[in-house]
Amino acid sequence: MSTSSDMPALFGEEYQALRESVSALAQKKILPFAHDVDENSRYPQEAADALQGAGLAAAHVPVEFGGQGADALAAVIIIEEVARVCGASSLIPAVNKLGSVPLMIAGNNEQKKKYLTQLAAGKGFSYCLSESEAGSDAAAMKTKAVKDGDGWIISGSKKWISNAGVSEFYTVLASTDASKGAKGISAFIIEKSDPGVSFGAHEKKMGFRGSPTREVYFDNVKVNDDRRLGEIGSGFSLAMKTLDHTRITIAAQALGIAQGAFDVAKKYAHERQQFGKPIFDFQAVQFMLADMAMQIEAARQLTYAAAVKSERGESDLTFFSAASKCFATDVAMKVTTDAVQVLGGYGYVSDYPVERMMRDAKLTQIYEGTNQIQRVVMARNLETLTN
Repeated sequence: MSTSSDMPALFGEEYQALRESVSALAQKKILPFAHDVDENSRYPQEAADALQGAGLAAAHVPVEFGGQGADALAAVIIIEEVARVCGASSLIPAVNKLGSVPLMIAGNNEQKKKYLTQLAAGKGFSYCLSESEAGSDAAAMKTKAVKDGDGWIISGSKKWISNAGVSEFYTVLASTDASKGAKGISAFIIEKSDPGVSFGAHEKKMGFRGSPTREVYFDNVKVNDDRRLGEIGSGFSLAMKTLDHTRITIAAQALGIAQGAFDVAKKYAHERQQFGKPIFDFQAVQFMLADMAMQIEAARQLTYAAAVKSERGESDLTFFSAASKCFATDVAMKVTTDAVQVLGGYGYVSDYPVERMMRDAKLTQIYEGTNQIQRVVMARNLETLTN
């Protein structure tokens, strides 16, 4: 998604240099803590500090607001390389982008200056769309924003919010006119410090245990109208436009998890000796690894193509965004499962990271729209394909 006319473009060797830089940082400052983060379900503060120190926690923020001005493909590469060693840590840049894209699309310059500069400085940004009774059917939300003088009073709750309690800022979708359904939803920026904002207990999850997932409660939170993003009633459309750009980051996350699991499985297959030779010498294992590599590379090409379309704002972005998320996350689930199989009993215990990667991969098929929803989105956008 283009956000600034002077945003530096990265081409060829510069993308590779970025990948190598992020990979080196991940290996040195994130990987050593990945097991402990998962084992103890704790926020990966070491990763947060390292990413922030390198300007990678919110690299997508335009240069004019203190960010790196990273384009969509650069953001994908950053998330991919972090996820390769720690899925929970990759949610730091991914969630920061998800939470702030509505602001970048619909915010005015004053709003961008106020919030994007703080995001670039290290204050996280989360996204509040889903509710306990409004998941895939997001337009059925019950959270309300009622006009109060020159401001709004927001009441309700949001479910499954990534990095809730850690992030300082929240893009919140709320109904401003229930009679209009999806066209009666508006978007607001809520701050953690606003009176009436509170958080539920940490969800006990299968994977991504290092990223806090909590409910966010809004108990008559009063905000001025300058917290509203875009026009009244444009919130649902803004939410869908946001997902067009950010589902690609979930594809990137899944891609990194799959690549990380493949790396471990390939190394293990060359080192593990059975019947007097490495198990890689057995064709059954070779075929598994060949399929894994093929699927990962196909997912990578689709994800990168979607990122380019995001940057250019092409008409078939919605299809490609859904397709990349759906395909890459299905690949991640299969590749991580096969990686556990290659390692056998060792794959099933936490001495090796593939069981964690398999647990993490499952969530990528669910959040930001289940893969069943992605197929609905693709089917509805077949006519946008140009070939």
